[in-house]
Amino acid sequence: MTTESAPTTQGNWAKQHLPEIGLGGVAIGNEFEYVSDEAAEQTLEAAWKAGVRYYDVSPWYGLGLAERRYGYFLHNQKRDEYFISSKVGKLLRASKHNKGAEYYPHAHSPNDVIFDYTADGVRRSIEDSLQRLGIDSLDIVFVHDLSPDNKLLPTDWQGQFAIAEKGAFPELSKLRDEGIIKGWGLGVNCPEPILKSIDVADPDVFLLASQYSLIDHEYALKNVFPKVRERNIALVMGSNLNAGFLSGSDRYNYDQKKPIKPEYLEKRDKLQAIARQFDVDLRTASLQFALFPDVAVSVIPGARTPEQVTENVASLTVQIPDGFWQALKEQQLIDADAPTTRMKP
Repeated sequence: MTTESAPTTQGNWAKQHLPEIGLGGVAIGNEFEYVSDEAAEQTLEAAWKAGVRYYDVSPWYGLGLAERRYGYFLHNQKRDEYFISSKVGKLLRASKHNKGAEYYPHAHSPNDVIFDYTADGVRRSIEDSLQRLGIDSLDIVFVHDLSPDNKLLPTDWQGQFAIAEKGAFPELSKLRDEGIIKGWGLGVNCPEPILKSIDVADPDVFLLASQYSLIDHEYALKNVFPKVRERNIALVMGSNLNAGFLSGSDRYNYDQKKPIKPEYLEKRDKLQAIARQFDVDLRTASLQFALFPDVAVSVIPGARTPEQVTENVASLTVQIPDGFWQALKEQQLIDADAPTTRMKP
């Protein structure tokens, strides 16, 4: 299937139904630090109380921990009152000699990861997720980390992509057509698999992670957005704070051991200086910036405390002065073509 011959996809479901803000599951999966079960439940309760009705999770987050915690909370809510997405491609298998401590030292998981992008793997992954979540359905399924930055893949990413092209992709389209899920796409940190999948399959919604932030957004703006716009595909925007970097953390994206590039640190300093000048919270600006493009339907910042989740929700209601965005463009800190007001999908 080529872009020219492909039919318009079903992205309208996500555009019509997904709320503008959701809750990402990485922090509740204890990726960065230990969060107790009680603290995780309080955060989920705060999200619900703040009006959050979209929840994104994955088997990978805490190797099952995040899904169990989401499920413990959500199984007490009416299923038709919230939306949930999870991911496929990584099956979990308990083992006494597992690598859980290597991947997620704060999660205390007994599981190993098995990469499986086949049709059977998709079915198995969804069934496993539903059991951990304790619910009867998923709304959206993202094929997870089928991407050149995933160093844990058993072969090169193109080889795994070829498996998904024949297995996961058509199976997810079948599940969507059967009404079992509402939509599917990829959840990745790099643009190449997104662009490639549009040419060979019919995805309807992508989780665009780590690709559109105040630090780094030009490639997505110029290359990804036009192609998804042409196919009526929706984007869920993830890691728009670069895993907390724009809100002050000492990590950039998800590799805590990798040194942060000096140009990123310098750019953050300049962004913070302008934010102070206009009395703008940089986290607030970052979340709004990610939601401005017409292809964006939701932002899903993670949170590990009730305060963080309520602050993130409140960020979308703040009026940011036009002068702030003008200053960013004048100093070439954001692309001249980047939207600085909300463009409805």
